[in-house]
Amino acid sequence: MSTPQSPAPTPSGPSRNPVGGHVPVAGGLNSVGLTYARELGAETVQVFVANPRGWATPVGNPRQDEEFRAACAEESIPAYVHAPYLINFGSHTEATAERSVESMRHSLRRGREIGALGVVVHTGSATGGRDRSVALKQVREHLLPLLDELTHDDDPFLLLESTAGQGSSLCSRTWDFGPYFEALEAHPKLGVCLDTCHIFAAGHDLTGPDGMHRTLDLLVDTVGEGRLKLIHANDSKDVVGAHKDRHENIGSGHIGEAPFRALMTHPATEGVPLIIETPGGKEGHAADVERLKGLRAVRGRTGNGSPPV
Repeated sequence: MSTPQSPAPTPSGPSRNPVGGHVPVAGGLNSVGLTYARELGAETVQVFVANPRGWATPVGNPRQDEEFRAACAEESIPAYVHAPYLINFGSHTEATAERSVESMRHSLRRGREIGALGVVVHTGSATGGRDRSVALKQVREHLLPLLDELTHDDDPFLLLESTAGQGSSLCSRTWDFGPYFEALEAHPKLGVCLDTCHIFAAGHDLTGPDGMHRTLDLLVDTVGEGRLKLIHANDSKDVVGAHKDRHENIGSGHIGEAPFRALMTHPATEGVPLIIETPGGKEGHAADVERLKGLRAVRGRTGNGSPPV
């Protein structure tokens, strides 16, 4: 009788899940942003290309853009843009909806100019006491034309990031992505950025033996395979279902370390970068990047995401 063989370790390392962080770029995308990234040991980066709390649409610096793009290509660093927080295509205020279009178009254009693979935008809310269906119709009217403008080979994906479920959020649970994708005709340039703190705060318990895998299964069942393009890896200061968007350092919150290790064993996360948006400044960021790399390495040694015996 043959002896059962232990499963071979599955691939780990940057090719499986590059780990990095959101980096400051005031003063220069390359000179400031990538210098900060290197000090973190980041393998992937996320940046703002405009004031995240304003409507300004600044013109980029072509020299800095090219230096950033070239450095990311040379060092194999996937780059992403986070669009401003004010964007809300479900707003009942016409001025907000119009400014959202202008701001989103700017972020997508700047994303292409710096070589970003995706632009993250929050899914917004149905303001003014309106029904979600009315707000989603407005999302379609304003956002679908922007997606149709993404015709260049190097245009970024538009990545929808769900919220923690505060107020009249249009998308917080995994199944909420369904109506959103339907409104946008499951456009080929549409993807998902999954924020672990947000999805936990919205009510998906990522803890336990299969919490993370169960949640990822639900996401894939809703939007299909290949749509998960980026993960915001953040622990949560609050308990599951608290509907509070308060990020914590990896392993120091209510999610804990184990779910992040499990995250890097699910088929849907193969090749998907992890970006941290955690507290603690550069020291805290560097520690979280290192912690996630360590969890990734353990996953590779054991082959199944379980702690080594």
